Amino acid sequence: MKAGALEFFTKPVEGEKLLDAVAIAIAKSRKLNRERAELTELRARFETLTPRERGVLELVVSGLLNKQIAVEIGTTEIAVKTHRGKVMRKMRAGSPSWCEWRHVWPRSR
Repeated sequence: MKAGALEFFTKPVEGEKLLDAVAIAIAKSRKLNRERAELTELRARFETLTPRERGVLELVVSGLLNKQIAVEIGTTEIAVKTHRGKVMRKMRAGSPSWCEWRHVWPRSR
């Protein structure tokens, strides 16, 4: 019944209650729009990764160490560090949104 509605009112509606509900709805909408924009940006960055970098990223996010990743993909630890560095640059790992990448990862693919 609610289907997207944030609040229901019975008539007559007090003006202050209505204004408060509208302000809350606007704030929630802005937050959702920011989150969608960040996710879109992360997806665009992800699309710049090579297949090898994507594989390394997936293993990094799963918690494996460089040495373990090297064994997993059949390469050297130095190569993994190189790929990981490229991923960090392309994904702008210093940005605040990178900190949330582990939480976003499953939804972004």
